[in-house]
Amino acid sequence: MKKSTISIDKHFVVGEVDKRIYGSFIEHLGRAVYEGIYQPGSPFADEQGLRKDVMELIQKLNVPIVRYPGGNFVSGYHWEDGVGPKNERPEKIDLAWNVIETNQFGLNEFMDWSKKADTSAMMAVNLGTRGVEDAKNIVEYCNLKGGSYYSDLRRKHGYENPHDIKLWCLGNEMDGPWQMGHKTAGEYGRLAAEAGRIMKMVDPSIELVACGSSSLYMDTFGSWEDTVLSECYDQVDYLSLHQYYGNAENNTPEFLASTVAMDKFISSVISICDSVKAKKRKNKSIHLSFDEWNVWYHSHEQDQKLERWCKAPHQLEDIYNFEDSLLVAGMMITMLRHADRVKVACLAQLVNVIAPIMTSDTGAWMQTIFYPFALISNHGRGTVLNTIVDTPVYETKHGDAPYLDCVCMMNEEEDTLTIFAVNKDLESSMEVTCDLRQFADYRVKEHIVLTHSDLKAINTEEQPENVAPVKVENARMDNGILSAVLCDKSFHVITLGK
Repeated sequence: MKKSTISIDKHFVVGEVDKRIYGSFIEHLGRAVYEGIYQPGSPFADEQGLRKDVMELIQKLNVPIVRYPGGNFVSGYHWEDGVGPKNERPEKIDLAWNVIETNQFGLNEFMDWSKKADTSAMMAVNLGTRGVEDAKNIVEYCNLKGGSYYSDLRRKHGYENPHDIKLWCLGNEMDGPWQMGHKTAGEYGRLAAEAGRIMKMVDPSIELVACGSSSLYMDTFGSWEDTVLSECYDQVDYLSLHQYYGNAENNTPEFLASTVAMDKFISSVISICDSVKAKKRKNKSIHLSFDEWNVWYHSHEQDQKLERWCKAPHQLEDIYNFEDSLLVAGMMITMLRHADRVKVACLAQLVNVIAPIMTSDTGAWMQTIFYPFALISNHGRGTVLNTIVDTPVYETKHGDAPYLDCVCMMNEEEDTLTIFAVNKDLESSMEVTCDLRQFADYRVKEHIVLTHSDLKAINTEEQPENVAPVKVENARMDNGILSAVLCDKSFHVITLGK
């Protein structure tokens, strides 16, 4: 049995968790909207066509924000097409995903859904085929009380009170050649600066997210971030990161080691942000919005067979297995270890499209990745402690990968200490100890584990709990020393308190 030691001190903190780190994403893509959160005529839908069974599952995830409406989709989207009387809304081609967008669900429906789902909006503006004027108009429509053309248009559409959206994305993946209206770093930086400046003239209370490079592996990575921030540093509050991982080679140890690459990615972007801060001699720090992250590779082959110009096809519908849930847990742990700078994050996406929740005409169910997200979102509030992990490592293409991914959190309001941990050893249990004499009066209140004998095990509508967490009693406190046994290939939540 391998042995690992966790070291923490309640005075050595990384930072407070911004609850928006547990955000998600709904794009007009595949069945995320249509048949996902919106399905008029379904026995599960309410009077607005919003699926109540899906909302109930989303509430279990405790998602504070949802990014909308894209994604690649937003770079060709006219938000005006999705407001007003539905019988007057145009059907249009969507070049991002080669489908027909009916516009029967739009901005106002999304805001209604957000309230019912107990979440709030992270709205994206089109800086691909549109620009500053349209960015100004949508903020006016959403956030002004009245007395102007677009605010009064919202009121005409039946929404007397402003939507008051506080967080806005300035476009999406603008360095990607697949993006409609993609730009050079200089072009985008200037556009983001002007759009952001005008948007904040309309509503000074909003926060803005500038596009980072589309991926760590883009040729533009690094120089893009530096150039963009050099142009728009004063106008923006966050810089975005996007990253997906897959296991197409069926090499689970390498796949689970993706957290090493993710950690380096975050650290690199922080360094670039702080470099620009130093060059500009600013006091303000740019924080990070990891607003697209997930496992994504299962659906690539089937998506190549889709016909063009259909409506709401089964697109990007990854069926997640147990090993995917382990990586999702590891990715969330990695972001929490950078909680001082990663303030916003969005699991991409929420329903049907590379999602923790799937739907059919007969119900909705939870995929394997639902559980680590829900457990960390619901238990991971408070202060992240600087967590030093002494654990065996194994060699990977990303560098040495620790067998134990771990982070500890202190919640002073609830008087609890929570440990999130992934044992990546596929064959052996691990004995973990942690000196908690600073919390000597705490006891182990709960130990939850997510594990399965089959790395490829999945959940289905017929067997929705094939992979699901269970409570165990494999952790104890003796004289201020925590000891726990973490079974092979497993994710753990250990909560201590008085």
